[in-house]
Amino acid sequence: MSVKIITFGCRLNSCESDVIRQKTEEAGLKDAIILNTCAVTAEATRQARQAIRRARREHPSTCLIVTGCAAQIEAENFAKMSEVDFVIGNEEKFRTGTYRHVQTDFLLEDTEKIIVNDIMSIKETAGHMAVPSERRARAFLQVQNGCNHRCTFCTIPYGRGNARSVPMGVVVENAKKLVAESYTELVITGVDLTSYGQDLPGNPSLGRLVLSILHHVPKLKRLRISSIDSIEIDEDFLKAFAEEERLMPHLHLSLQAGDDLILKRMKRRHSRADTINFCQKVRRLRPDTAFGADIIAGFPTETEAMFANSMRIVDECELAFLHVFPFSPRPGTPAARMPQVSQNLIKERSARLREKGRQAMIHHLDKLHGSMHDVLIETENKGRTPNYTSVILEKSQKMNLTSGHCVKAKITGRTETALIAHYAA
Repeated sequence: MSVKIITFGCRLNSCESDVIRQKTEEAGLKDAIILNTCAVTAEATRQARQAIRRARREHPSTCLIVTGCAAQIEAENFAKMSEVDFVIGNEEKFRTGTYRHVQTDFLLEDTEKIIVNDIMSIKETAGHMAVPSERRARAFLQVQNGCNHRCTFCTIPYGRGNARSVPMGVVVENAKKLVAESYTELVITGVDLTSYGQDLPGNPSLGRLVLSILHHVPKLKRLRISSIDSIEIDEDFLKAFAEEERLMPHLHLSLQAGDDLILKRMKRRHSRADTINFCQKVRRLRPDTAFGADIIAGFPTETEAMFANSMRIVDECELAFLHVFPFSPRPGTPAARMPQVSQNLIKERSARLREKGRQAMIHHLDKLHGSMHDVLIETENKGRTPNYTSVILEKSQKMNLTSGHCVKAKITGRTETALIAHYAA
């Protein structure tokens, strides 16, 4: 078999899995399964262990490699699993030489299983260009990695290291190359995007980076931003958002909670008022903006009144896309030592928050009925609007659309999760 990559977690992991594939091909690695893990919750780590055991049962003689954030943080624990042949760190997974070493040493006895460096020693991030499965629709540009913040619930800095940025010139050149390869939309991604440039000479901001890409890559049709920390958004970014139609009107917020005391105990840097004011300000600049957000249900000490504040902020910010995370204590974090909410209550609050998100999505979809949009085709009859809303183009029409094309479409209906549209041009 060729190399099979199983990806868990965020878009950045998906982006990095594509880079891993490139590196394994360069190394000539064959007959291997690579699990690119996530450590954002205990459940994510548990799912990775399950997948490892299943992969070994199905492929008893295949080289099995574990990498990603969970592998970086818990290298020894994964190495103790009899099913695992190698544990590779988050920096080492981007090196062609790592996979050449694996290819050479797989069948040797007494091979060192752990290939993991101290992630905090890494000072630079390479400008990886990823080629995702949605060929010619969109590509991801990783411009930043790591995080300098220490939220009380989070282990990601220990999996990703401290914040480090890709130089602006490298980002722009990679953007030009991807557009030359016929990608219609680029997505800027990173672990803590709004910290971009703080480690670079001159401290360029995320806004300056966005303006530079749009200026120097005039053939780029659509530029999109992944998750942001809204309290750190700079004025150049807001200027670009207001004036540049090619910057897509969709922002996903690293919100986490809607209650001020819980936000303080999380060691977040914003208040609920900050988030509400930010959403209102952005909508004044760009009324068609759609917001998404991550929210944790059942954080330690969360009372019913505090949870109600998180429920209310969905309406107050008119959130359309909700990612709900049941709180999961991570060993070694301050939040794990706080008074815990019962698992039953966490489960119940998560369900209520997901239902709130379902209703918010329906409200968002209903508002778009009858409107016209430029839809970026991802598959033959599915695509997304500029504000990242899923669209299903009516099958009754005779179309020959390919991934990466933009078409005009009128919204004629909806499902519970997507718009239904009529191809207009």
